[in-house]
Amino acid sequence: MQERTGIITFQGNPLTLLGHELKVGDPAPDFEILDNDLHPVRISPFRGKVLIIASVPSLDTPVCDLETRRFNMEASKLGDPVQILTISMDLPFAQKRWCGAAGIDKLITLSDHREAAFGEMYGVLIKELRLLARAVFVVDRAGVIRYIQIAKELTQEPNYEEVLEAVKNLL
Repeated sequence: MQERTGIITFQGNPLTLLGHELKVGDPAPDFEILDNDLHPVRISPFRGKVLIIASVPSLDTPVCDLETRRFNMEASKLGDPVQILTISMDLPFAQKRWCGAAGIDKLITLSDHREAAFGEMYGVLIKELRLLARAVFVVDRAGVIRYIQIAKELTQEPNYEEVLEAVKNLL
C-alpha cells in the first residue's frame, strides 16, 4: 500500500497517509462501508447528485463536531441535488448516538471502521492512528472528483467557502 508523508500533521507532528492519492478529474472510487444501522452502503447509488464526501477523525472531537454541524446546516440550504456524506472510523452505534444528540438530520454519517476501504481508496487513512484525515471531496453527478481539500493540520476545520463554491459550480 502506498505511503505518503509531508501532507498532514497532528498538533505539528507529521503523520503518514496510506492509500492512493486521488486527483481532480479522477473517477470517484466506489467503496462499501456501514451506515448507522450496520447496513452496507456504496456511493454508486448517489450518482446523479453532487456529493460532498467529508472524512473526519472522530465525531466525538470538537473540530469534527463543528464541521459536521456546519455541513448539516449547509445541506439544508443546498437542497435535494446535493448529498453530504460524513465518514469516520467511529463505530456505527457511536455515530447514531452522536447524530441524535447533535440533531444531525440533513447529512448521512457512515463508518469505515471495519475495513478502512474508503480511507485506503481515497488516500486518507492515517497510518499512525488508524483514523481518517480531515478531507473533503466534491464529486459531480457523473461520479468524477471535481474538488479535493485535505486539511494540512488535523485539528483545523476545512475551508467551507471553497467547498461550497466548488459545489455551486456543479449545480
